[in-house]
Amino acid sequence: MILHVVEASYEHDCTVRLKFNDGAEGFVDLEDELYGEMLAPLKDRSKFSTLRLDPELGTIVWDNGADLAPEFLHARLLVPADTTAASVARDKPRSDSQAGRQRKDRPRRR
Repeated sequence: MILHVVEASYEHDCTVRLKFNDGAEGFVDLEDELYGEMLAPLKDRSKFSTLRLDPELGTIVWDNGADLAPEFLHARLLVPADTTAASVARDKPRSDSQAGRQRKDRPRRR
């Protein structure tokens, strides 16, 4: 089966809600993927939020011509769509610097 995005909506920040033709659905946080000539301008939330579904391509596209392959998006589904978008930010893995700060602040166990 060729994978296609069948529903797409902007949620918040760099997070989109997607549904695929194989029945999978959920949220994808693209913050760490916005680099390079086409995607870096989408760090501006007003530009990122212009995403839309292109039914001919079967994926999401932006006004500047950027798009991402459905397979790439499918592989990055974070949580089932029945979970609130707020949990995406809560469940997102912390960066190494955030994890390091937390370890320093926590008392050592012996």
